Amino acid sequence: MSKDFILGMGIIFISGIFNGSFAWPMKHAHRWKWENLWLFFTFLALVALPLALTLTFVPHLRELYATAPLKELLPALIFGFLWGIAQATFGIGIDAVGMALAVAVVVGLTGFLGSLIPMLVLNPGELFHPRGIALMISLPILVLAMILYGIAGLRREKEQASQSKQPTKPKMSFAAGLGICIFTGVFGALLNFGFAFSGPLQARCVQLGAKPAFSTYAVWLLVLAAGFIPNLLYCSYLLFRNHTWTFYGSQGWPKDAAMGGAMALFWLGGVMGYGMGSTFFKGSGTSFGFAFLIASTVLVSNLLGLFSGEWEGTTPRTRRLLMSAVISVVLAMVVLSLGGMF
Repeated sequence: MSKDFILGMGIIFISGIFNGSFAWPMKHAHRWKWENLWLFFTFLALVALPLALTLTFVPHLRELYATAPLKELLPALIFGFLWGIAQATFGIGIDAVGMALAVAVVVGLTGFLGSLIPMLVLNPGELFHPRGIALMISLPILVLAMILYGIAGLRREKEQASQSKQPTKPKMSFAAGLGICIFTGVFGALLNFGFAFSGPLQARCVQLGAKPAFSTYAVWLLVLAAGFIPNLLYCSYLLFRNHTWTFYGSQGWPKDAAMGGAMALFWLGGVMGYGMGSTFFKGSGTSFGFAFLIASTVLVSNLLGLFSGEWEGTTPRTRRLLMSAVISVVLAMVVLSLGGMF
């Protein structure tokens, strides 16, 4: 196992911790409505912070975008915009079914499609090498974990509803929330497509003097900025429909703004960290590294969901299903790590 591989895996694991934790501050924002918080979070995470990082660490940025052919810019822009639709519905999914289950379903589907398709397109020959084989073994294990999470989540909803002394009408049914999460997971894979299929732009950035790890910032800026557009449109629609623009100036808004800022830092740290970590892998780094990021994210998010009380009031059988899913994710991470030994 090479030092580069270990370093790359370490960076991506830390990124998974950030990514799996990003929704945690949402639980502590109480005055802003969902659209207030989500618009503030996405503006910071998809526009303001990526722009600041890219301007700081990428030299000749204007020249890069001005001289790059349109075909090198389009993958990041198109896939980023389509992924932005999923980014908007992700917040709805979390609000509907809870952080643990939403993150599990979304990142599970995102991980499966986002890891497999780039390898099939860019490096099909690596499927038969040790790392490709490790990836192919780990992905079904992750799918199994998502199925277990889904079953556990459905049981949790029924068990918690039956024990509630003051039942309230849910914002939407579990089936509707799960459907939104599945849609989000499929479109969420396009985030990695925008990054993986922008290799020529990243190479051009290195030629202009950027370090390989920082050259990923130039790609992420396009992907994330394009993804901000659907979020802006949807949140603006909600703000006008619900007359919630004034909530930005309501009493206690600094706390909610701080929570939105923390969400942005966690989420962007995870994405940027994955991009940097993938540069330490050769060939299928965007597939292999993305799968490891997904596994780390699922593990962390569900441990946080468990510790935060999302599974209180559930039966031992439901919690055993949850732990089986966690074990499956850990097993997938072990398999991916073993792939780096060859």
